Amino acid sequence: MNQRLSFGEKLSYGAGDLGPAIAANLIVVFQLIFFTNVAGLNPGIAGTVLLIGKAWDAVNDPMIGLLSDRTQNPWGRRLPWLFWGAIPFGLSFFFLWLVPQFSPDPAQNQTLLFWYYVLVAIAVNTFYTVVNLPYTALTAELTQDYDERTSLNSFRFGFSISGSILSLILALVIFQLIPNDPLRQYLVLGGVGAVIITLPLYWCVGGIRRRAIQMEQTRRETTNSAMIPIGEQLQIAFRNRPFLFVIGIYLCSWLAVQNTVAIIPYFVKNWMGLSDQAFTQVVLAVQVTALVMLFVWARLSAALGKKMVYFLGMLAWIGAQTGLFFLQPGQTTLLFGLAVVAGVGVATAYLIPWSMIPDVIELDELETGQRREGIFYALMVFLQKIGLAIGLFLVGQALEVSGFIKTVAGQPEPIQPAAALWAIRVMIGPLPTLVLILGLVFAYFYPITREKHAEILLQLAERKGAADPPEIQ
Repeated sequence: MNQRLSFGEKLSYGAGDLGPAIAANLIVVFQLIFFTNVAGLNPGIAGTVLLIGKAWDAVNDPMIGLLSDRTQNPWGRRLPWLFWGAIPFGLSFFFLWLVPQFSPDPAQNQTLLFWYYVLVAIAVNTFYTVVNLPYTALTAELTQDYDERTSLNSFRFGFSISGSILSLILALVIFQLIPNDPLRQYLVLGGVGAVIITLPLYWCVGGIRRRAIQMEQTRRETTNSAMIPIGEQLQIAFRNRPFLFVIGIYLCSWLAVQNTVAIIPYFVKNWMGLSDQAFTQVVLAVQVTALVMLFVWARLSAALGKKMVYFLGMLAWIGAQTGLFFLQPGQTTLLFGLAVVAGVGVATAYLIPWSMIPDVIELDELETGQRREGIFYALMVFLQKIGLAIGLFLVGQALEVSGFIKTVAGQPEPIQPAAALWAIRVMIGPLPTLVLILGLVFAYFYPITREKHAEILLQLAERKGAADPPEIQ
């Protein structure tokens, strides 16, 4: 089969990340501040809910990844998961934004709210994995072309970043249409969001079903079907040196992204003294820039290589994070300027690690005779989510330890103590900067170049007796 996908197939594939991106961005941007300022949870309790939800999200990745690898279905190994998981994903997301009143006793209600949000967070994260992990594994299945995968991921993350942007615009519109009523604002946001995160998944399934079925037939004809035990699979994966570097790159990039997004509402509101809508506009500036740069970096990657593109993006991003730490109240224009610079780097965090992982999978196939996309993507996301869960938990704990004062409904906005403001600034600047520098170290040692990947494909083609082995570019 032709390794290049049509524009329609790329568009359909990209649409599969729209819904999960909307859901993930709304959760990352608004969940912590929703828990503390609307549901009335203490910051430490709110951080614990996020920790439990994300920890479970990480634990279920290897399970679903392994199950999707073993799925036997006429539609292939991945698409049935998207088809059947889309509606439960939307419904569980909606329940995340309700504030049920369980008891007139504040202490008892706080405890019951905690358990309610824990259960809903587990459900949301389960169905997020059900649709998103098999979807990400499709990248390695739809094409083996080195640069085509980067192009395919540019469509994926074009929709992903567009989903993040759409989620922020949606929040801004709803908050403006329903002023001074946070409970209704988030209820409507959850309801509308539940619908628009579900529908694009069916667009994806319909648009790539034919190609996915054909590639699955080819895989069955040319790949060893004997399943390796899960323990041995994990050992093989962790012995794959390039895979470990990709994990490091991805983990560092996304720890910086997600933790910055989690703390930016507090930074913009409590340190910069701006409105509730301002932090949404700041995140929007980052995402719009990242969307534009995504396609610029994809083109540059074909000329410069994935590692060089990642280095250039990270240098811009590190400069932006450092600048945020030194930013002073009143420097609003500079705030938005730094957001734009950060977006230049954030685009490479979306694009490059996910373009590297399919190349790693081909190296594993050369060594084991099997294609195990599910377990590799699951491990990658598993470790990323464990790190993220710990990071978000520490954000909540740091706010509480530093004396952050939660907002009480119906009362004036509290003035935060100097210790809380200092903690917010450290979490927006020095900590992400150190993590990004560590990611650069991992990228430096990543060994699979375009030429190395072509050699891997050539050896695979020779093993399978392919009539038309790939050309070394």
